[in-house]
Order: sequence, then C-alpha cells, then structure tokens
Amino acid sequence: MTQKKNNASRIADNKKAAYNYFFEEKFEAGMVLQGWEVKALREGKVQLTDGYVVIREGELYLIGCQINALKTASTHVSPEAQRTKKLLMHKEQIRRLIGKVEQKGYTLVPLNLYWKDSKVKCEIALAKGKAEHDKRDTIKEREGKREVERAMKERHK
Repeated sequence: MTQKKNNASRIADNKKAAYNYFFEEKFEAGMVLQGWEVKALREGKVQLTDGYVVIREGELYLIGCQINALKTASTHVSPEAQRTKKLLMHKEQIRRLIGKVEQKGYTLVPLNLYWKDSKVKCEIALAKGKAEHDKRDTIKEREGKREVERAMKERHK
C-alpha cells in the first residue's frame, strides 16, 4: 500500500481520475524510465490525465502518459513523448490485480507520480467507472463544499 507523501515530492496528479472513477484500492508501482524522461519529470513536463494501465503477459504498462522532452535533450536520443512505460510491482500483487481487472467494470488508473528516495513512483488505483449521474453528484458535492467554505470565510471576517 502507499505511504504518506509530502507535496514537495509530487510530480503530477491525475485530477480527472477522481471525477471519472470510484477507487477500490490503491497501489504503489515503480517505473522504468529513460534518462531524458527523468530530467523532464524534474522539470514537471508530464501530463497524466489520459493515462491508463494495462496488463500484458503478467506485466503492468502505463499507456498514454505524456512526458515531453526538454529542449536540451541529447542529440543521440530520439525522445518519444507517449512511449509505453513499464510499471514494477511484486508478482503476487500483479496476480491479484489480474483477477480483479477481469471482473466487469474494473480498470487500473494512474493517480499520480511522485519521488520516493530519488526514484519515480506511480500510484495506481483499482477503479470502477462512474455513471453520468454519479459525476453530477460529485460536482454538486464539490460546489456545496465551496459554498460552505465561502460562508465560513465571510463569517470570520
């Protein structure tokens, strides 16, 4: 399971995921990256919103995560922004995920990228898609919280 991360170590968040899915379980996975990708992550040149995780031949892969190369990328490397990235987890965890993903309606979604002991980690969630009415409920709930915060702020002035 995941551990607490401080905000300074965060690289990118997938804010769309909470809107589109209900999260059942969260997992931490390592990432196999190339050197230019790590440099680009340090600069925050990553977009995670269209990303998803697939299982192929008993291994996890992150697809749709876009890491844009820096202008100073090496000349002998041809950076590919939407390269499929391998995720690293224990075999037992992957086997459990395979069983759950095969159930109807479940998918694996990347939630965020962060640094942990100078390594890039990806938090993924076993998720179930939300119906349209659930998304509307999420919006109403969020707006209700904003109204309460505004009222409290006005009251304390």
